[in-house]
Amino acid sequence: MGGWAIAVHGGAGVDPNLPAERQEEAKRVLSRCLHLGIAALRGGAAAVDVVEMVVRGLETDPVFNSGRGSALTRRGTVEMEASIMDGRGRRCGAVSGLSTVKNPISLARLVMDKSPHSYLAFDGAEEFAREQGVEVIDNSYFITEENVGMLKLAKEANSILFDYRVPVPGVETCSASAGSMVDNPLQMNGLPISIYAPETVGCVVVDSGGWCAAATSTGGLMNKMIGRIGDSPLIGSGTYACDLCAVSCTGEGEAIIRSTLARDVAAVMEYKGLGLQEAVDYIIKNRLDEGQAGLIAVSRNGEVAYGFNTTGMFRACATEDGFMDVGIWE
Repeated sequence: MGGWAIAVHGGAGVDPNLPAERQEEAKRVLSRCLHLGIAALRGGAAAVDVVEMVVRGLETDPVFNSGRGSALTRRGTVEMEASIMDGRGRRCGAVSGLSTVKNPISLARLVMDKSPHSYLAFDGAEEFAREQGVEVIDNSYFITEENVGMLKLAKEANSILFDYRVPVPGVETCSASAGSMVDNPLQMNGLPISIYAPETVGCVVVDSGGWCAAATSTGGLMNKMIGRIGDSPLIGSGTYACDLCAVSCTGEGEAIIRSTLARDVAAVMEYKGLGLQEAVDYIIKNRLDEGQAGLIAVSRNGEVAYGFNTTGMFRACATEDGFMDVGIWE
């Protein structure tokens, strides 16, 4: 075993002209949550406890698309989803359709630990939250003024805003200003958009005992249909952990679901004998078809890896041997 390792992501796909202050704000949040995880690992915490704690921190901050600051449905409401997986025994818990649970990742943990099931959704998940005494709060808590503005733009463009941003070839990309929608479009789902949107969050950890865990949380897509479920709560697609590695994905949920992206990283390690970074690179190159996504991963040997085919990915990682990185671009 090579000691503990941790990686955190705040979403794949970033406007290349995202203002410097927004980039720094995102990196500060990632760094703060990374250091929370590092401190816990140095204290001997278990991987599954660390991923839950780190993702809770990300859910509480409105910078990213999870918990407070989640993307809005076409009705202007929030429907959040999350999953967690413990590589020790491949235990897992997932939730979808949450509208009042302050920290969806902790409810996913309770599904894993306190219910006979692996996945609860909508009214059933909300009822379970109240039975377990989980903190609940009015839906308005999760809605930010910025996301209300982004939903308005999405409706005007008759588009769904995915968790990635792809510049239109030959067209100057935008600033974060919503007012530049027409002047400097980005293309998403074949339609122009030109705003900075928040991103899905995730964390993967291997602890000092060599056990791996993963957690992912999101508000989904801006202007999504009511009842839409993405990859983040789906074990094997957005989240996966086993005795070899742990993986958390972000990006175009439908493409991640089709490719069972997170599980495939572990599969090529197991069946092709690839190392962690080799596996990540192989999956990003060969499993997404035309989809856009990224992922973070750790191995039981204390390695950390990431990959993406989008324009940047918010990420931070550290290992017990002193390596640390917080970045956005290649």
